[in-house]
Amino acid sequence: MPAKPLPEIIVRPAPGDRRRAIVQAGSLTFRAALGRSGRSSRKREGDGATPIAAMRILYGFYRRDHGAPPRSLLKLIPIRSWMLWCDAPGDANYNRPVRIPFGKSHEVLTRDDSLYDICLVLDWNMSERKQGAGSAIFFHLTRPGYTPTEGCVAIARRDMERLLPLIGPKTMLRVL
Repeated sequence: MPAKPLPEIIVRPAPGDRRRAIVQAGSLTFRAALGRSGRSSRKREGDGATPIAAMRILYGFYRRDHGAPPRSLLKLIPIRSWMLWCDAPGDANYNRPVRIPFGKSHEVLTRDDSLYDICLVLDWNMSERKQGAGSAIFFHLTRPGYTPTEGCVAIARRDMERLLPLIGPKTMLRVL
């Protein structure tokens, strides 16, 4: 029987480094990386900040070529080579998935590193899009050493694999 989904996951700033965080998920606690500019209540495209907000976890992506699908209560979509994410303010596809070829600014989902091997889409500027308010804000895997992200929240793969079975479509990620 699957575990009951968590209502929320809390992301608190870690002491001593504005680019690091502590993730609290029920009784579980994990280290995390935040944006290179820390957190912001005034998120803007390209500022490198993680938005201070409560964001529903909508669905996720995973790299099928990097392992079996992770256990999850969320809809998980295998990443294909043609998948991109538009981060071009002013474009009608801003903060939406798009396909190759796409000539405007975008994020490649089939990254050369492992950051998007498991990548959860957060409802930041998605349900009610505002041009330039930030795009591609994900909950994904961290680099070694928990180096800063471009504005996302990132945790270790082993931690994401423990957490994923507890995340449902109503789970909120709350960045304080």
